[in-house]
Amino acid sequence: MRHFILSAIITLLPFDGHTLSIESGGQLLAAIPRADITLLPVPGSTFPNPDKISHLLDSLSKEVQRLPENAKIGASGAIVAEKSGVELDRKKMEEALLSFFYTGAPLKAEVPTRIIYPDVDSELLDHIRSRLIGRYTTFFNGGNKERSHNIKLATETLNGKVVFPGETFSFNKAIGKRTAKRGYMKAPVIVRGELSEGIGGGICQVSSTLFNAADNAGMSIVQRYSHTKAVTYVPSGRDATVSWYGPDFVFKNPYSQPVLIRAHAYGSQLSVTLYSAPNIEFRPRSIPGAPAILPEETTFMHRTDK
Repeated sequence: MRHFILSAIITLLPFDGHTLSIESGGQLLAAIPRADITLLPVPGSTFPNPDKISHLLDSLSKEVQRLPENAKIGASGAIVAEKSGVELDRKKMEEALLSFFYTGAPLKAEVPTRIIYPDVDSELLDHIRSRLIGRYTTFFNGGNKERSHNIKLATETLNGKVVFPGETFSFNKAIGKRTAKRGYMKAPVIVRGELSEGIGGGICQVSSTLFNAADNAGMSIVQRYSHTKAVTYVPSGRDATVSWYGPDFVFKNPYSQPVLIRAHAYGSQLSVTLYSAPNIEFRPRSIPGAPAILPEETTFMHRTDK
């Protein structure tokens, strides 16, 4: 009986030595021998290996994926058109792999893809940039190159974000992890209560400015934490401290229209403004303005033990 089963398993199929060529626009992406997606390492195995197929699909997905790009407002104020992306159609690709495994055909396949459309196109962006619904401006020491660099880098990332109706916006998720690899610098200064230690010093001023602009626009504040000591770039109690592994600033768009965030840092001034559609019915809040003075800073040195 055992001999009979083994004989059945190792029976050679007529297409056992075939290879599937997967191409994209005439360019070869992968050549898959049938044995590479076989469950048992014996000739003629009649069972595909789900793990190998899944791994192959993951590799092809990384190879062909191109993320979409939202429409944005350029430096001149003109709208830069959106770009669609593409992703692997996993279902169709898996069907082609299984067809090849069981029938030996096809021997060549164009990698199946589908279009990924961006969330924000030019028409939407043009529609929601007309009505100002909230704004806030704070000031920083432009002479502090490291801290200013971090503020401007985070501001550039924040600029152009769109928050859809009912959507929750996370500052940490939107800005991303503050690392040297992403261009953030060490800013060894204390700004009256805010200890800017390590990579990314100055980011809390960006989140605090956004908080006040969002509050001014009537956004629903979901999560906000203050520093343990008052900072000087916003009035007492009007700050929003953030940390990648700690607190976040989160708000929700309560309106029926999307909201566009514009953020700019130039000279010693950081400004965040929120815009939306002309017909938005919003409920602004009155908030205190920021001190029109540069924050007090104190440089500190890390102790090095020899």
